[in-house]
Amino acid sequence: MFLSFITNFLDNGPGILEIMTRMLLTAVFVGIIGLERQMRHKIAGVTTHLMVAFGAAGIAILQDALYYDAIATTQALYENVGYYIEIQIQRQRVIAQVVTGVGFLGAGTILKTRNGIYGLTTAATLWLAAMIGLAFGMGAYIIGAVISIFSLIFLTLFRKVLEKTSLKHQQSPEIIGSQPVDE
Repeated sequence: MFLSFITNFLDNGPGILEIMTRMLLTAVFVGIIGLERQMRHKIAGVTTHLMVAFGAAGIAILQDALYYDAIATTQALYENVGYYIEIQIQRQRVIAQVVTGVGFLGAGTILKTRNGIYGLTTAATLWLAAMIGLAFGMGAYIIGAVISIFSLIFLTLFRKVLEKTSLKHQQSPEIIGSQPVDE
């Protein structure tokens, strides 16, 4: 019973190879962005970025599967009964919910001190990780890859160009209001 439920569900949506491809692309592209954050000793590193992206990709894959399941149900009903039913499929609702939820998560990485505000880029990269996960999860490979490449360019190369001008990036303090653990 349980095995037939999984098989039937996956028959209507992306197959296991497609799901693995989407998750692997999410891991590679978001992993690079998370690694850049971790190498700069930021609050959210590679693991946090990957968990956000995997969650977003998983939601997108589930939405994709539900979309194809609704279409298959409508077609089966037409073949058996002879008429269609109206089904409203609003794929954008999943995206809206992920954007809202991850925005809340990113807000937790922003710190305000007397000396300034820190963590904005990390919050933005967490939000970006979710968007890349959604893109790959919905099968929009080109969009996910282009967003990832542009993000990496502006997180690394563009920052190096700015450092050579008067528009230097303000570095976050090593430790904000805490003591090192490894001493």
